[in-house]
Amino acid sequence: MELLQDIKRIWKIALLVTLFGGFFLIYFSYNPSENSFFIPCPFHYITGFFCPGCGSQRAVHLLLHGDVVGAFRFNPLMVLTLPILIYGMAITIANWIFETKYRLMLFYSNLFIFGYFGLAILYWILRNLPIYPFNLLAPAG
Repeated sequence: MELLQDIKRIWKIALLVTLFGGFFLIYFSYNPSENSFFIPCPFHYITGFFCPGCGSQRAVHLLLHGDVVGAFRFNPLMVLTLPILIYGMAITIANWIFETKYRLMLFYSNLFIFGYFGLAILYWILRNLPIYPFNLLAPAG
């Protein structure tokens, strides 16, 4: 029985390595600014305004190349949020692989949830203002 669980874990890990490896390989190898197969932001396409996620694909590309400052210029909210998202995702993946139930209690805090969404809405509004320094937060293109 334990051998079956070990094989199941190995398959889960192999699946994750394949998915994340593919993601990293694509975003490392191809610049979203220069390749048309990346999905553009539908909100920006329809309205002309930037959403809180605009610039994230280009920021990920720059982060994978070690350019934190360049990534921050495209989407500072995403860059600042990434460590906590990676930590939360790591806990979720570990729970899935090892069939445990650990939780990051921060994600269950009303203060954190409403505070983060309030921050995202404020960021959304500010990055669309045509005045300095907020116009620096708007990704070109």
